[in-house]
Amino acid sequence: MDEKSRRGNFEKLFAEHYVDVRGYVLRRSGTEARSSVEDAVAETFLVAWRRLDDIGADPLPWLLGVARRVLANQRRGDQRRLALADRLRGTTPPHQVLELAPGLSDRLRAGLLALSPREREALLLVAWEGLSPDRAARATGCSAAAFRVRLHRARRHLAGHLETAGEQAGGARPSADWPTREETTR
Repeated sequence: MDEKSRRGNFEKLFAEHYVDVRGYVLRRSGTEARSSVEDAVAETFLVAWRRLDDIGADPLPWLLGVARRVLANQRRGDQRRLALADRLRGTTPPHQVLELAPGLSDRLRAGLLALSPREREALLLVAWEGLSPDRAARATGCSAAAFRVRLHRARRHLAGHLETAGEQAGGARPSADWPTREETTR
């Protein structure tokens, strides 16, 4: 592929998927600085540029998988820096709490935090990112069957948590708590 067509392919990929990748990174970054969000998005598209020939016909799951790994690398680096700073101060690091999209009800936030990280990721890829289970499986790097099992368990665990929380709160229906993708990207 010549340089001009390569550049055109990348520009098209960027234009079509930048908003989705940035939204994905924002929802998983919590209250981190916007600069780290932009760094993660930039790193994701840098990998895409370098591996443009490896991207298949459906690039969004591939891009989200790259973004997921970039965020994991950022978190590991942050944890190493915190651990080093704490060792230098002689203290232990505070427990990190996962930050989810603003505007979630307390019940839904608690329900999502009660899930394992893998279950939470499976549920969010389908519910917030709008990926089909097959595409979400590609983003997480597991088989479609394994992803479907993970998603089923996540839904069952979340429903159980919300049902228990609803009974304690007076019986409100948990489905009313689930935000739309638009509500979480504002």
